[in-house]
Amino acid sequence: MELSEALELARTRHQSVLVTMRANGRPQLSNVGHVVSDDGLIRILIPSDVAKYKNLLREPWAALHVAREDFNAYVVIEADVELSSIAHEANDRTVDQLVAIYRVMVGEQPDWDEFRRRMVREHRVVVRLRPTRAYGVL
Repeated sequence: MELSEALELARTRHQSVLVTMRANGRPQLSNVGHVVSDDGLIRILIPSDVAKYKNLLREPWAALHVAREDFNAYVVIEADVELSSIAHEANDRTVDQLVAIYRVMVGEQPDWDEFRRRMVREHRVVVRLRPTRAYGVL
């Protein structure tokens, strides 16, 4: 399957399953929200105190499973991973990226200032997936 085909399905949905690798080599799966930018980069926002973050620090690789709404088609996108810095201040670069991702996934917030403070409290990061391979059934 071509990466472009897989990314096309991933653009139609924001819900997915992220697969990371535990220290023992077994997979760890998490439901996540994602966005796909025009250049094919996939972005996810996560807290830095969860297993998937620790897994990605150790092994910067992930797979993203995205299913069509009727569940009759799916793609798996394997990717190299880059992590942003942890959100430290409400107006830092990481929080700006988190706002942009959330706007695409969910829409406007009634109080963006509170959202920004929450991203700092939760020590959020941006996970950037650079797709390398795709497979699935369309």
